[in-house]
Amino acid sequence: MKTSCAAASARLPRPMGEYALAAAAAAGIALHLLLRLTPASAFARAAPLVLVVVLGGIPLVLRIARRLLLGDLGSDMLAGVSIVAAAAMGQFLVAAIIVLMLSGGQALECAASRRASSVLDALARRMPQVAHRRGPSGLIDVAVAEISAGDELVVLPHELCPADGTVLEGRGSMDEAYLTGEPYQIEKAPGSAVLSGAVNGARALVVRAGRRAADSRYAGIMRVMKDVESGRPRLRRLGDRLAAFYTPLALAIAAAAWAATGESGRFLAVIVVATPCPLLIAIPVAVVGAISLAASRGIIIKNPAILERIGRCRTVILDKTGTLTFGRPSLTEILPLAGAEGAEALRLAASLERYSRHPLAGAVVAGAESRGLALEDASGVSEEAGRGLSGVVAGRDVRVVGRGSVAAHWLAALPPVTPGLECVVLIDGSPAATLRFRDEARPESRPFLAHLTPKHGVDRVLIVSGDRESAVRDLARSVGVREVRAERTPEQKLSIVRAETAAAQTLFVGDGINDAPALAAASVGVAIGRDSDVSAEAAGAVIITASIEKVDELIHIGERMRRIALQSAIGGMALSAAGMALAAVGRLSPLEGAILQEIIDLAAVLNAVRAALPPRDLTDF
Repeated sequence: MKTSCAAASARLPRPMGEYALAAAAAAGIALHLLLRLTPASAFARAAPLVLVVVLGGIPLVLRIARRLLLGDLGSDMLAGVSIVAAAAMGQFLVAAIIVLMLSGGQALECAASRRASSVLDALARRMPQVAHRRGPSGLIDVAVAEISAGDELVVLPHELCPADGTVLEGRGSMDEAYLTGEPYQIEKAPGSAVLSGAVNGARALVVRAGRRAADSRYAGIMRVMKDVESGRPRLRRLGDRLAAFYTPLALAIAAAAWAATGESGRFLAVIVVATPCPLLIAIPVAVVGAISLAASRGIIIKNPAILERIGRCRTVILDKTGTLTFGRPSLTEILPLAGAEGAEALRLAASLERYSRHPLAGAVVAGAESRGLALEDASGVSEEAGRGLSGVVAGRDVRVVGRGSVAAHWLAALPPVTPGLECVVLIDGSPAATLRFRDEARPESRPFLAHLTPKHGVDRVLIVSGDRESAVRDLARSVGVREVRAERTPEQKLSIVRAETAAAQTLFVGDGINDAPALAAASVGVAIGRDSDVSAEAAGAVIITASIEKVDELIHIGERMRRIALQSAIGGMALSAAGMALAAVGRLSPLEGAILQEIIDLAAVLNAVRAALPPRDLTDF
């Protein structure tokens, strides 16, 4: 009972799993009770119970024995002792009830796990299964798993793109909202990047696969969700530590009752009622319940351990763009350069930006459309990190870059640096215009940050960003943050997070791609917004929708999960301790103790299941 549901069936006799064993145990007990109403022999009456003990009890006892040889004194040792003692005393009904208790608990845990994995099931159903590969003899349908880098694939209208890659032929659009959270269509032309899982528009596209489907972004989402089921949270280890004290105490009370009275039945009664299934079942049920609740709110929990830690973070570090801001800047100024026409520079830039997912792309396109400029098709589109966007529009070589990518001899022609965001449009190699933007702060950013100290005990809030100092400080003033670290590289961000984490537990919220080192170094790393790469191994949680409010929901889900888990575990142990006292003084028989323990288990598990139920409010600002 100390492993996840995914591993539960591995320790049960094949082919019986936790559901089958629980059903068999219940059936055996029911058959025994029915036979007691008939003139059947004592051997016939006991036979169903013996089968339950042999099929369910022996594997459990053997597993506990192996762990004892390794020096691991777990709380399920009490269950093993109870089964052995009950069988030795001929109390097969008691032993069968203990087997039912444990296997039933495993079934409850697995039911909760399957609820938490419903998002994974939905992702699996949506995953493309067949791709149309183009070859010398035409199109051939192949399994997605057979796609290799370099394959030419035809994506038919309204199909799911089967792999990450680049458009070779055709023009159209794709809906990437499922992957990026953005509600609009992204135009596609030769050279445009495409993502697996995106929905193609009304026109067929020929795509060259950039990597195997197994390495695609969509497959990465699948891997993250699978990690959820195999993760072992630190809170569960807290349960193990509690058991290390509880188990010897229970054995001591049972041995003392036996020694004081000479009645072996009291030893068995104490051990039976002491079996701490609330400790073994309630905590994982609360964890998977919280994972399920988070998934229903658009939050993927990759590492369940963060659910315990997030409420204890005393330093909050945030990236700027897309986290505290909308990540959708608006065009505010067009500054023509070297006699160029600002409107023409904007038109050419917007014609190219239609094929980009860069945060400024939508602002450039929206700015051109609001001015009634006619956009044209682009070709040879290329976008590489740190090198800007380039392509050919109306026969002219167009590049949209940052100030740092402009040749040194052109820098003097650019306007002075001001707060905010900007890009430079190069036409045929020469600067034509500087475009300036403003990315407004989310209206919830300021109240969210203001409530962290009074409501969640946060001591410090920092903004750490790679953006220019003036832009970051301008935003910090608007959201009420005093500590700013601007113009920081990913390596510098990592150093800052490491230093802060050494002093106190930290929560880092970033975009999940450039901030990956910092996300990994923080006590809790949360990837948020349109640039969140859900397959990034660094983040402990990924918020699919770009909303800072979801961070507060995650904090509340974690705090609530820990509270419910401890209520269930410690409350169940306290009730079991009261039962042990009654059994030690002869007020409970072994059978009555088993029934009482089953009632305690049910109460603890039902309380733990509350972690999956959404409360009235998940935010408090």
